[in-house]
Amino acid sequence: MFTTYVLYSQKHKKIYIGYTSDLGNRILSHNELGTNGYTLNFRPWSILFTEEYKTKTEAIIREKQLKGGKGRAYIWDIIKVKFGSLDV
Repeated sequence: MFTTYVLYSQKHKKIYIGYTSDLGNRILSHNELGTNGYTLNFRPWSILFTEEYKTKTEAIIREKQLKGGKGRAYIWDIIKVKFGSLDV
């Protein structure tokens, strides 16, 4: 199983979109173990939502959709509903 996921840093008002075959270890890497990369600068991260797929290809396709303009707008709409009105 592969998971497409969206992380949200409420402290920094940032999102991160990715996919993995091991969500638990991936989140641990984003929040604690990672020593470089984008997510290091915007900790802590919380899982905003996840979607599971049978194949890596399906997960990558969905990740790319979410990284597009409409996908990002969809994500920010979820954040606005979940956390209230934001200056985004």
